[in-house]
Amino acid sequence: MAKKLTPETIEAAAQHLENIQSGKTPILKGNGKGPKEESKSTYTTLGTKEKQKVFPLIPPNDPRLLMQIAPFMDDTLEQLGFKDRKDLAKVMYDNMTKYGGLGLAANQLGLPYRMFVMGGHPEIENGKVRYIFNPVINDFSEESVLLKEGCLSFPFLFLPIKRPKWVSVKYTDENGEEIEETLHGMPARIFQHENEHMNGYVFTDLVSKLKLERAEKAKEKMIKEIKRRQDAKKIIH
Repeated sequence: MAKKLTPETIEAAAQHLENIQSGKTPILKGNGKGPKEESKSTYTTLGTKEKQKVFPLIPPNDPRLLMQIAPFMDDTLEQLGFKDRKDLAKVMYDNMTKYGGLGLAANQLGLPYRMFVMGGHPEIENGKVRYIFNPVINDFSEESVLLKEGCLSFPFLFLPIKRPKWVSVKYTDENGEEIEETLHGMPARIFQHENEHMNGYVFTDLVSKLKLERAEKAKEKMIKEIKRRQDAKKIIH
């Protein structure tokens, strides 16, 4: 889930959009029978010290983002170059902050883990960060709230999403400890947004075609304005 736009997040989002358009961020191609299985080498370097800890967000039409993720198991970490949960948690946090997010799911980076990170904003729970493994929503409020949301996988796209005001959740954290708590307000919204990624859903699935078309037009207008400003800077320099 994305934060409000700032010069830093605009730059990161613009780079992500450019990477997708130029083909620098590869799309995993399917064969019509479901997601294509990747070789182990695709992932083995992601958690190693030799490689940078910040990785590109995969495109929103990549099958890895549109499939349900299997339950997390600790013994799968070593296969992909991670030492333990804390190692993966740090990589996830680094990426979330790099892209200016309030939350980030592992499969948004192409990682096949039922895990996400959320929080870190100083004005939300004093910057509390949660590392969520195998999330479960046990209960939710009947009362719902409509707010605009963004998503790091969809640069510059903001959609009005109605969600329960609170959720009762269960998960294990970066230490393997089981946590049960009730989240309210923005943390509840972020948890729901990221949990949908675990099940292969994206926030564009939650709105009507008309609302999506309106949001796409607003996005294109925003992109044109950003490009205009970038071109103006080039002329000045």
